[in-house]
Amino acid sequence: MSHTYTSAVKPPFILMVDDTPKNLQILGNILKTAGYHFTPASSGAQALKIVEKRHPHVILLDIMMPGMDGFEVCTRLKASSETREIPVIFLTAKTDVEDITKGFELGAVDYVTKPFRKKELLARIRTQLALQQSQEKLRELNATKDKFFSIISHDLRGPFNGFLGLTDIMIEHLEEFEADKLRDMLTKQKKSAQALLALLENLLTWSRIQRGVMKIAPTLLSLDDIIRSNLFLFTLTADQKQITITNRVPQETLVYADHNVVNTVIRNLLSNALKFTSAGGTIDISAIPKAEYVTVAVSDTGIGMSPEILSTLFRIDVRHSQIGTAGERGTGLGMILCKELLEKNGGTFEVESEQGCGTTFRFKLPCKLPASHGKSS
Repeated sequence: MSHTYTSAVKPPFILMVDDTPKNLQILGNILKTAGYHFTPASSGAQALKIVEKRHPHVILLDIMMPGMDGFEVCTRLKASSETREIPVIFLTAKTDVEDITKGFELGAVDYVTKPFRKKELLARIRTQLALQQSQEKLRELNATKDKFFSIISHDLRGPFNGFLGLTDIMIEHLEEFEADKLRDMLTKQKKSAQALLALLENLLTWSRIQRGVMKIAPTLLSLDDIIRSNLFLFTLTADQKQITITNRVPQETLVYADHNVVNTVIRNLLSNALKFTSAGGTIDISAIPKAEYVTVAVSDTGIGMSPEILSTLFRIDVRHSQIGTAGERGTGLGMILCKELLEKNGGTFEVESEQGCGTTFRFKLPCKLPASHGKSS
C-alpha cells in the first residue's frame, strides 16, 4: 500500500463544543465567513472523541454542559501530552470572576461571553492562531540551527576526513600504485568531492532561504534542457549502479520559474533516486502540461519509504538515517530544500512511496507568465 504526503497548507481547523444547537449554528456561521474549517460537538464526550482522531488548532468550549462540563473536558485535554498544547477558549454566559479564574487555572487561554460578538470571537481566535504560528516559527528556527550545526559537525566533517585520508595515502604510496589502482582512487576522490560540493551548494541555498535573501527571478524555461544538463552530471553514477534513466518530458515543455530553483530541484530528485535505487533499477522522468501548471514526476524502482519516514520527510527537526543502496549517506536536507524552493516559486511538492516498491516525487510549477506580466499601471 502506497502512502502520499503533500506540502499543501490547509485552513485552520476549529472544534466548537456546545450543547445548544442554536449556539453551534451561530458559531458555524461566524467561522464559515472567516474561511475556517470547523466541526461541531454537542457534548464533552463527543468532543474528546473528535480530538482523538484529529487535533484542532483551537477549541471553543462551552462551560455549562450536562454530564461532562467544559471544566472536566479542559482538565482531560491538559492531562495528555498530545493535547495539552491545543488552545482552549471557554464559551460562557457567566461573567463570574471565580468561573473565569478557574478556567484559566485549568489551562484555558481565553474566554468569550454569550451572546457571541462576531468581531470579538474572531479576534480572539486569530490571536491564538498567531501565537501558535510564532511558537512554531521559534521551534523551526531552533531546529534549523540544530540542523545547520549537525551538518557542519557531522555530515561535512566525515567526508572531509575521508577525502584527506585518501589524499594522504596517495601522497605516501604514490610510487607503489599501478595506473589502474591510481585511477580508481582518483575516481573515488572525485566522487567524494562532487558529493561535498553538492552538499555545500544545498547548504548555501538553504542558508539564503532562512536569512530571507534568496531572490526568485522567474522566466520561461525549457524544462527538457534543464533535465538533460542534470542527466549528464549523473551519467557516471547511473552507469556504475547500472540504473536506467528515462526522460519522457516533451522537448517543448516550458515552465515559468527561476532557473536555479528548477535546476536545484531536478538535481536533488535525481541524486535521491539514484541513491535509493538498486543496481538494475529504473528512474523515470515525466511531465504533464496543463493550462496553468506543469506536473513533473520523478519515479524510481528503489527501496521506498516507510509511512514513518514519509510523515516526517519535510520536518527539519527530524534526522533521517536511511542509507542508500551503495552505502550512500544523506543529510535529509535535499527534500526540505526542494519543498521550500518550489513553494517560493508558486509551486507544490508531494511524494508517494511504498516500502520495497519505489518512490515518486511530483511537483507543480506555473507554465506561463502571470496575467499581469507586462501590463502597464
